[in-house]
Amino acid sequence: MIASLRGTCIDIAGSGVVIEVGGVGYAVTVTPAHALTMRHGSEVFVRTAMIVREDEHLLFGFESTDALQVFDLLRSVSGVGPKSAMGVLAHMDPAQVANAVAHDDDGAFRKVSGIGPKTAKLIIVALSGKLAAFEQAPVVAARGGTAHPAATDVVAALVSLGWREDAAQRAVDETIASEPGVASMGTQALLRAALGALRPAGAGR
Repeated sequence: MIASLRGTCIDIAGSGVVIEVGGVGYAVTVTPAHALTMRHGSEVFVRTAMIVREDEHLLFGFESTDALQVFDLLRSVSGVGPKSAMGVLAHMDPAQVANAVAHDDDGAFRKVSGIGPKTAKLIIVALSGKLAAFEQAPVVAARGGTAHPAATDVVAALVSLGWREDAAQRAVDETIASEPGVASMGTQALLRAALGALRPAGAGR
C-alpha cells in the first residue's frame, strides 16, 4: 500500500501528474485545482489512496488528510467509485462536502458528472453524521473586508505558480469581494476563481 509520495513533479496534464521518487515515476490522479498548485521540476508531497483492480493499479493524490478521509468515505457509498469520489472533491472541498450532507443538499452532488439523483441522495443518507469533524462554520465578515479561511493558502498557491504576491493578493481580494457565494467557497474553488481573475488581465507574472 502506497500511503504517500514525496518527490519531483516531472509531468502535469490536466488532473494527472507524474511524481518521480527514487528514479521511479508514479502516475497520480489529483483534482485539477491541486494540479495547478504543482510546477514541473518542483518537489511535491501528496497523501495517496491506492486502488488495486485485476487489470490496473490506480493512485489518487490529495493535498490534505481531510481530503483523503472524505474520499474514502465517499467511496464507501454504494455506487460511488474512486473517479466519482474524485469528481466530488474537484467541485467541493471537505468542508463543503460535510456541509452539503449536514444540510441535506443532494443538489450539490448532482452537479458532479457521473452522480445521478439516486446516488446523490444515497450519499446524504449514508454519510449523515459521519462528516461532522469536517464541517466549517459560516464565514463572518471582518472589519474593512471579507474574511475567508482559505485566502492565505490561495495567495501562497498563486505565488508558487509564478504570480507576484501583490497581484495574487489583489486577485484573491477582488474575487472574495465580487463572489456572492464566497462564504461557502472552499480553497480549490477560490483558487479557480482567482486564477480566472488573473489570467484575462495577465496580472503579475
